[in-house]
Amino acid sequence: MARITRISSGGEFEKTVGYCRAVVAGGFVHVAGTVGQGEDVVSQCRSALEIIRKALGEVGAGFADVVRVNYYLPERQEFEACWPILAEAFGANPPAATMIEAGLIDPKYRIEIELTALAPAA
Repeated sequence: MARITRISSGGEFEKTVGYCRAVVAGGFVHVAGTVGQGEDVVSQCRSALEIIRKALGEVGAGFADVVRVNYYLPERQEFEACWPILAEAFGANPPAATMIEAGLIDPKYRIEIELTALAPAA
């Protein structure tokens, strides 16, 4: 039987909606859409990446292990401000990526980041 590990970050929506920050299964770490705190898209992007970094770190993975990332923004024009932050986070190991303009769960959120990474060998 395949082993599944669930990682909670204690986020406000996890219990309300019924999900966890990340699930390790089938050799991958699947990280749920993650929003961050802050007044603008740049601070929220940094905050979301930090939450994701912690979740990946709990299983011994990092941004170098990410193979796919999806970015969701209510205003696509705001995405460019995040490019330097994302380039720094992924460095020499950029994942396949998609940016989608979409409404988020609350209008205060400017970016949501969802990704999949390779899980470390057990």
